[in-house]
Amino acid sequence: MSSVEDKRLRWSLVTAVAPVAWGSTYVVTHQLLPPDQPLTGAALRALPAGLLLLALARRRPRGAWWWRSAVLGVLNVGLFFWLVYLSAQLLPSAVAATVMATSSVVLALLAWLLLGQRPAVAHLVGGVVGVGGVALLLLGGAGSGAERIDPVGVVCAVAAMLCSSLGFVLARRWSGGADLLATTSWQLLAGGAGLAVAAAVSGDGWPPLDVPTALGFGYVTVVATALALVCWYAGLRHLPTSTVGLVGLLNPLTGVALGCLVFGEVLGARQWLGVVLVVGGVLLGQRASRGGERGTPRHGSSPRPAAPRPALARHDGSGRHRPGRPGGSSDVGAVPIGAAAAPARR
Repeated sequence: MSSVEDKRLRWSLVTAVAPVAWGSTYVVTHQLLPPDQPLTGAALRALPAGLLLLALARRRPRGAWWWRSAVLGVLNVGLFFWLVYLSAQLLPSAVAATVMATSSVVLALLAWLLLGQRPAVAHLVGGVVGVGGVALLLLGGAGSGAERIDPVGVVCAVAAMLCSSLGFVLARRWSGGADLLATTSWQLLAGGAGLAVAAAVSGDGWPPLDVPTALGFGYVTVVATALALVCWYAGLRHLPTSTVGLVGLLNPLTGVALGCLVFGEVLGARQWLGVVLVVGGVLLGQRASRGGERGTPRHGSSPRPAAPRPALARHDGSGRHRPGRPGGSSDVGAVPIGAAAAPARR
């Protein structure tokens, strides 16, 4: 395995943390969290996660990142959480999850439109195969044929999928030179603040915080939100967007696997075929990404080695300048918390 392929595999494994963590939230939410305060619960998930990452990054937005954070916060957190809740209330969970799985294809198409990353045919085939696998996993179970499909719920699920897909592609487009922890914290805080306002206006109430509920919120905040989003955005920065979308198919697969382990659910032949198709779709995307997307440079390679650049000085607000972090992300669009912004150059 070449160093480029080894690096791509490592970033794929890092990215996989996100859908696996998101898939585990189905069990945690069902077992530990109250079901009747959705807006408050979403705000309690987003705001502490944003504050945690902000404490680690110690950067506040600057310039365009103020409105970018608001846009990403609405698309990826506020509006997305609300639409997912509505679709979950109006649709069978299997239908809603299958609609969300189509984001693997939509991400590839939006990346082509907005980023110029033309996906390989294998990426699109892998997405279709994976969505078919999710449908086999989740649809057509006993009694599901009698359930009525609410068209409003379908619209909410499609809107949630489009919101998050667009938000992820825009996050990739705007990520150049910006600190990963900082930008993730800003959008979580923006989206969480909107959810908190919506919860207060709607009278959503405050959930009782006993020990199990606190542990549940702690898990979805630290693991399924802060850690998961950082890993997901890291993958978007280092892998083709279409590959990241296919890795996201591990979300419903994780939910099904945990359902078997925790609730003793048993898979039939149709569900096992779905598992094979989902895994096959993800692996097909990984294989296709070795050649990179058409019309874009391969990730992890460049036409010629780049000359090392000296670390840039950063203003710390005390009249002195200190060197930037070697090998780390720059502070484009960010100002250290507690420091005054450097005067503009004429």
